[in-house]
Formats: sequence, structure tokens, C-alpha cells
Amino acid sequence: MQTVAVGWQVYALRHDPLDLGLVGLSQFLPFIPLALIAGHAADRFNRRRILALCYATQVVCALLLLAFTISGLRVVWPVFAVMILFGSARAFSMPSSQAIVPTLVPIESFGNAVALSSSSFQVATIAGPTLGGLLYLAGPQTVYAVVAVLLAAASVLMGFANLRRVAVNVVAATGAGAPADPAAAKSWHAVLEGLRFVRSRPVVLGAISLDLFAVLLGGAAALLPAYARDVLHVGPTGLGLLRTAPGVGAALAAIVLAFTPIVRHVGRWMFAGVALFGIATVVFGLSQIFLVSLAALLVLGIGDMASVYIRHMLVQLETPDAIRGRVSAVNGLFIGASNELGEFESGVTAAWFGLVPAVVIGGLATLVITALWMRLFPTLRKIDRFPGH
Repeated sequence: MQTVAVGWQVYALRHDPLDLGLVGLSQFLPFIPLALIAGHAADRFNRRRILALCYATQVVCALLLLAFTISGLRVVWPVFAVMILFGSARAFSMPSSQAIVPTLVPIESFGNAVALSSSSFQVATIAGPTLGGLLYLAGPQTVYAVVAVLLAAASVLMGFANLRRVAVNVVAATGAGAPADPAAAKSWHAVLEGLRFVRSRPVVLGAISLDLFAVLLGGAAALLPAYARDVLHVGPTGLGLLRTAPGVGAALAAIVLAFTPIVRHVGRWMFAGVALFGIATVVFGLSQIFLVSLAALLVLGIGDMASVYIRHMLVQLETPDAIRGRVSAVNGLFIGASNELGEFESGVTAAWFGLVPAVVIGGLATLVITALWMRLFPTLRKIDRFPGH
């Protein structure tokens, strides 16, 4: 909701599309220098308190935006400054929010927890922009006030979260990821432990790098406005449906996974999900019929959710709790790079080859990456069950 309000408000001030890009960039830039530090903090300090503090910081951001609006915002730089603070809070919350899930539920319920968490996120992705637009009819100050109240509730609820102690790490038998001594825990060596762990684990490295290159090459979200106008000729309403379709597909897949989680042949299912993502991207790129394009994006979301679900399970269950925050931070860096660079890559290839060829080439490249990764990471391809199951 806040993203919609900020975008509309900023654009209304100067009618400069570059400002919209700067809103996103100002949130992403803090993630680069802070992610690994945030992961280290998630492993050294109480994750529940970190999250409560991050949500409280985001409350401050919403209140600042509310104050700017009430006082009569005339320039955009204060909004960018608030978004940098907001992005910093998100950078610190991401590793803790991922690493905390295994300590909230019994290990046998972790798959259901991941699916429910993913489905709630997808529901927010679908409903948030719509609710934000409706509330904006009463003014941006209404949106910021509601956002502040919701974030304050999240901060309070997280403060009461009951974490169970993780007595035995899933990979303890291997001896990997043992907690560092107190002196090392304060060093950059400890901060970079997540990178070393990912590099040493073919299953983890293969899973997160597959997602990186699949989204980097196959992501077509940045080109949806151009497709809606120039290829499908559907206008703004159609664009809204196109943007919603992947989220709907992902939410449906997450709900199914919550009740019937994947328990066997997880490696094959992950590669199948990425392959489905690539095939759906090619179909969308070639389609000139709106309903076919909508269905392709729906299937794309299903394939994406299947691979995300398995990747998240593998990363969290393969990682000892002592370094789970740092590994989650590395995973977050891969995800952030794929999303941001993927949008840039889509724009560049569309400028070089044209709109339709760019999307089709991206989908085919995703299929090539899937086949290549199956060969490069046979351990990931052959994995049958999740660790500890």
C-alpha cells in the first residue's frame, strides 16, 4: 500500500518517470552494503527483537511520510531519504525473517510454514496495491496512517513471538557451520561465513544460483506495460490484470503446497518449476491474445512458486542455525540482484532485439540454464527428500 501511495505522490509532484525509478533504487541501494552485516546480526542477536525493531523503524518511516504530506510536500528528496531508511530496515529484517521460521515451528511442520508464509506474501502482493489505490482516494495521508498502524501491530506481535530453542542442527552430523569462537564472531571472517558456506554446499549454491539466472534472464515483468499497450492493446486495466496474474498463480500454488507439501523427488520438482517458468515465459512472449497471455503468466507464477518453495526449504534446512541468518542474507543478495538486474536486462535486450524477441529469448535462456544446472549440480538434481525428513 505504501509503495502505491509513494509512487502516485512522487509522480504527481513533478510528472517525471525517473522519480519512480529512484523510489525503487533508494530502497534497494542500502541492501548492498547492509545485507551481509544484517545476516551476521541475525546470527549474533535475538532475531525476534531485530524484527520488532525493524518494523518499528518502518513505523517511523510511515509517520514521516504522513508528516511530509500533512505539511504540504513540495520537493521529492525527503521521500527518497525516508525510502533509504525504509530500505535499510528491510535489509536488516530480511535475514532474520527468513532465519526465524525454523525456530517458530517444529521441523516436521516447516514445509507447511514455508507454504503458508509464501501464500500470505502473495496475498499481500495481490491485495496491497489495490487497497492502497482505494485508500489513496481519501488522500495519501490515509494510506500512511493505516500503514503505520499495521506496522506497529506487526512490531508488537513480533515482540510476543514464542521461539523454540534449536537444540540440534539439521546438518550437525557433517560438522559444518559450527558456531565461531567469541573473538571470531566479531570479525569480518564471521560476517563472510555465509558466503563460504554457500560456496561449500553444492545443493545450496545450485539452488540459489539457479533462481538468480532464471529470473535474471527470464523475467518479463518490467516489459508488461509495453506489452499491454503495443502487443495486446488492452490498456491500463489489462495491465493491472497482467501484473496480478503471476501473483494469483503463485498464491494458488502456495495454498496447495500448504496442504500437500512436496516430500519426494524435490530436486526434480525444483528443476521442473524453473522449466515451467521458462516455457510460460516463451508462450507469453509469442502470444498476441490477451487471455492466452494471462493464462501464461498464471502458469509462470505457479512454476515460480514451486521453485521458490523448494529453494527456501533446501537453504534453511541445509544450514545450521548458527549461521542461518548469514546464509539467508546471501540468498537475499542473489534474489535482489536477479530482480533488479533482471529488469535492467529486460530493458536492454528489448532495445537491442525488440519487445517480443527479448521475452522469447529470455524464456529460452531460462530453459538452457535449467538444463545446464542439471548437469553442473547433479547432487541437487538427484536429491530426493528435504534434509531431516
